[in-house]
Amino acid sequence: MPIKILIFILGSVIGSFLNVCIYRLPRGESLAFPPSHCPHCNNKIRWFDNIPIISYALLRARCRFCARPISSRYVIVELTQALLLLAFYEAFGLGPEFFIFSLLGAALITATFIDFEHQLIPDVITLPGIFIGLAAAFLFPSIMTETESSSAVVNSLAGILAGGGSIYAVGLFGRWAFKKEAMGGGDVKLMAMIGAFIGWKLVLLVFFTAPFFGSVVGIILKIKDNREIIPYGPYISLAAIITIFYGNEILKRLIF
Repeated sequence: MPIKILIFILGSVIGSFLNVCIYRLPRGESLAFPPSHCPHCNNKIRWFDNIPIISYALLRARCRFCARPISSRYVIVELTQALLLLAFYEAFGLGPEFFIFSLLGAALITATFIDFEHQLIPDVITLPGIFIGLAAAFLFPSIMTETESSSAVVNSLAGILAGGGSIYAVGLFGRWAFKKEAMGGGDVKLMAMIGAFIGWKLVLLVFFTAPFFGSVVGIILKIKDNREIIPYGPYISLAAIITIFYGNEILKRLIF
């Protein structure tokens, strides 16, 4: 079987697990128990109804038992994770960058969909992610385009400070200027985690890129639903993914 097909299948399986995280983490539920079940009728989902992407299509997006609709979020997450894994393979092969950025990508997808639904980003995603990013920089300095572990760790630490600090500063300014919360603590820790993986230069690029995506969606939602507040984590995550692929090239063009 061609490796790209295997990577796509692996990505969809990981996406299926991310769906469990997205549903259960905000509710404080165990990721292992009980087994997968319909949130409407609580019937246990059989293995052949739990095949990523395929089962959703075969069931026509409805529970086998109660016929209630299955959220499209499940297949969107599975497809997104599968395609992202393929994109990382195309960009990095099967080197350390593939595995490390795939881990970061999975964390960003999970944080994005939780933030969309609950307007929060659980610490259980971001805080361990910060330490994993630091460890990855030490073990594989090439992810920071460094040759020495010490330089990579310094870059990672600077990324944590630059990422978290930039969003924290925006939050302080927003609180002072508008007398209300402008940035949540989850966004601060999300940016710190991203900085741990990609370093201070690229995380600052994320900081300046994310508002573009957020403002476009914010304007649309303001016109459509008169919404004042939107979750910002998804746009930070989108900017981070784009920066992983194109950030170094963008910086070269900006500098030279």
